[in-house]
Amino acid sequence: MNGGFSKDDEKLAEVLQKAGLPRNVARTLVYMRDKDEVKSIEIEKNTDLRQPEVSIAMKYLREKGWITKRDIKKEGKGRPVHGYKLAKPFPKIIAELEKELQGEIKKIEKLINELESFT
Repeated sequence: MNGGFSKDDEKLAEVLQKAGLPRNVARTLVYMRDKDEVKSIEIEKNTDLRQPEVSIAMKYLREKGWITKRDIKKEGKGRPVHGYKLAKPFPKIIAELEKELQGEIKKIEKLINELESFT
């Protein structure tokens, strides 16, 4: 079962994984890309991720500066509830990933040139 994931969502998550994002991060990002604010329980239900996987993904996304976190007041006891939203438009996040990949390509090309200098 893949909750609220369409075939296109699955494909995008796979491409993001190939681009170097961990599975949980890719799926979380795809789910959030066109939502205003989400709670981690929504992400769990719609992405086939478990609570710890979502927590790790949120930490990663916050460290990258791609999402923001808001505490939501709730009645009674129990774990606090947090709302998450993208800190920048999804296309800007993709542009950052593309830039990182271009940097990797440059490193590999430089290494290839260095190796060729020994032949």
